[in-house]
Amino acid sequence: MASTVSAGAGGMASGFGSISEAPETVLVTGASGFIAKHVVLELLNAGYRVVGSVRSESRRDEVRDAVRPRLSSTDDLDQRLGFVNLDLDKDDGWLDAMSGVDVLMHTASPLPMGQPRDENELIRPAVDGTLRALRAAFAAGVRRVVLTSSSAAVTNRAPATGKQRFDESDWSDPTWPGMTPYTKSKTLAERAAWDFVANEAPDMELTAINPCLVLGRPLDDHYGTSLKVVERLLRGRDPMLPRVGLPVVDVEDVARMHVRAIVAAGAAGKRIIGATEFMWLSEVAAILKAEYPGRRIPSRTAPDLLIRMVALFDRSIRSIVPLLGRHQELDNGRARELLDMEFTPAAESLRATARYIMDRGLVL
Repeated sequence: MASTVSAGAGGMASGFGSISEAPETVLVTGASGFIAKHVVLELLNAGYRVVGSVRSESRRDEVRDAVRPRLSSTDDLDQRLGFVNLDLDKDDGWLDAMSGVDVLMHTASPLPMGQPRDENELIRPAVDGTLRALRAAFAAGVRRVVLTSSSAAVTNRAPATGKQRFDESDWSDPTWPGMTPYTKSKTLAERAAWDFVANEAPDMELTAINPCLVLGRPLDDHYGTSLKVVERLLRGRDPMLPRVGLPVVDVEDVARMHVRAIVAAGAAGKRIIGATEFMWLSEVAAILKAEYPGRRIPSRTAPDLLIRMVALFDRSIRSIVPLLGRHQELDNGRARELLDMEFTPAAESLRATARYIMDRGLVL
C-alpha cells in the first residue's frame, strides 16, 4: 500500500471546512450511481467544482435534476457541475477528462441484482475500469484519488482467530469458497488499485472507502441494487426470510466520508470502513412491519437447507447462500478517528429508505 501522508492534495487545508482558495475540481466517475449522486451533492455543497462521468448524454440531466433540490445554492450550477462521457471498458476520453482535475473520485463499478454466469462479466470491467481511471489520472498529473470499494473486499474470508470484528487489515480471499463474482470483482479491483500505486505511482495518494450495505434516502428513483432488499421486503412476495444479515451504513454518511477523505490528515494511503450496526434480515423485517403493519412483510426465517435448495434453481438467491448464518461485525473506528464520522443509526437509515419507497409509490 501507499505510505500514509499527513496532508491532502492540491493545497487543500486539512480539516472539514470550506476550500481555502479557488475551488478544486473533482472528477466523479459513475456520477449517476446511487452513492455517486450523494457524493456529487456533498462536493458541490462543500464548494468544489465537479465533473461527473456518465455513459450516455441522457444521464446528465438525471444527475443535475437529482442534486439541484438539495443544493445549498444553485447559483452558477452549470459552471460548477459539468459532465463527460466515459466507459469503463473503453480508453476513449479518459485522459482528456482528467484535464484540469485535482482529485479523482472513482465510484463507478458494476453492481448487479443477481450474479452472472461468467464471473468475468463483473470482474473485468471492475478491475480494468479502475486501472483505466488511475492510469489516466496519473498520466494527467492527478495525485489525489478516493476509490469507492466495499466491505465485500474485507469480509469474505475465514474470520481471524480471536477477532471480534473485521477491520481494514482484513482482505477478502478470492479463492474462498463463499466468494461470488461481485465480491471477487470488488476485492480484485481494490487490490489492483493498491498494486498500481505501489508499483507504478508511488507518489499517488489513494484512499479506499469500504461501505457495507448502503441504505438511506435516494436523491431520485434511480437507486440501483442496494435498496432493492428493502423494496423486496415491502412487496411481501417472499413467504420466509433467509438467515442472513449485513452491517448497514447510511448513503449520506458514505458521501460525507468520500469528501472528508480528500483533505483529512492521515487518510491518504488508508482503507476506511463505513459501517454501523449489523442487522439480521429478520430484524430489518421487524422494523419495517412495525412501520407498515398493513403490509405482508415476512416474519418467519427459512431453514438454511431450504434456501440452498431454492438457490439451485434461482440465480437471484444464489448470491446470498455464502452469507447464511454469518455474523459480520465491522469496526468503524478508523472512520470515526480520521474522518470525524458520527454514523446514522442503522434503523434510522432503514426507515428513511422505506419512507422514500412508500411515499413515491414504488411498491404496490
